[in-house]
Amino acid sequence: MRVCWRNLLLDTLMVVALSCGATAQTRTITVDARERTYLVHRPPNLVPGKPAPLVIMLHGGFGTGSQAEESYRWDEEADRKGFVVAYPDGYRWSWNAGGDCCGMAQTRHVDDVGFLTNLIERLVRDEHIDPKRVYLTGMSNGAAMAYRYACEGTFPVAAIGAVSGSLAYPCAKPRSVSVMEIHGLSDQFIPYAGGHGTRAASDVAWLGVEATLAIFRTADGCPHATAQTSGVVQTTSWHCASGREVMLTTVADAGHQWPGAVPRKGLFASLVRLDPPSQALDATQVLWNFFARHSAD
Repeated sequence: MRVCWRNLLLDTLMVVALSCGATAQTRTITVDARERTYLVHRPPNLVPGKPAPLVIMLHGGFGTGSQAEESYRWDEEADRKGFVVAYPDGYRWSWNAGGDCCGMAQTRHVDDVGFLTNLIERLVRDEHIDPKRVYLTGMSNGAAMAYRYACEGTFPVAAIGAVSGSLAYPCAKPRSVSVMEIHGLSDQFIPYAGGHGTRAASDVAWLGVEATLAIFRTADGCPHATAQTSGVVQTTSWHCASGREVMLTTVADAGHQWPGAVPRKGLFASLVRLDPPSQALDATQVLWNFFARHSAD
């Protein structure tokens, strides 16, 4: 049995580095005999009695819900635009996104699809959520988990947004859902073209970003694309059947990161040589603008 001491060290560092992150109250839910944890941010200015949209933010590998809350600034966007945001924790800092991805969640066969379904249903009930306006977004391993949920999940989410991610396995029958991907063309963890990342901590053979989106374009019935470029950012859009939409935004000089995020600092960031977030766009604002255009059938 091969033990990855580097990953064990990273696990230890994550416990220390992320213990002083965001301060929202932790909630729990038991799924598949495992107690799972999550954070919820509910803006104080939501209209009483009016169902609110919901964004579920899935952290990347070696991350946590509190780290995602602190890094990606979804609370600020929720306060401005009026929606609830939840930050679930993966199993031992990972999500079982299918295939060989990723970490302990994959090796222990954790049912993260079931966990997310149960979490969404609880939040819809407890937080007075509009069930037609539920959105999944994620970074890296979390992005791959969002894709897996779009393939296998039973709750009809209105849209997913993936940053620095792609599918970790062939998805045979995806749900018809709007999808947006934001990806740096210099990503060496989850390469844009697919395959094995030269700096990845796992041995996943990723499906290429374009191949991943092609699966959903087929499910959504999308015609030819339109594209526009602004500096290092190129956005390609497909307007599809039944009001669905598939979008791809690439950042030419960006690596494996969430554009516009708060930069990660400290020993952990130094050890894994994290790419600095691009300032060419604010991925959180871009994703919410995309989500706000879509609702489930």
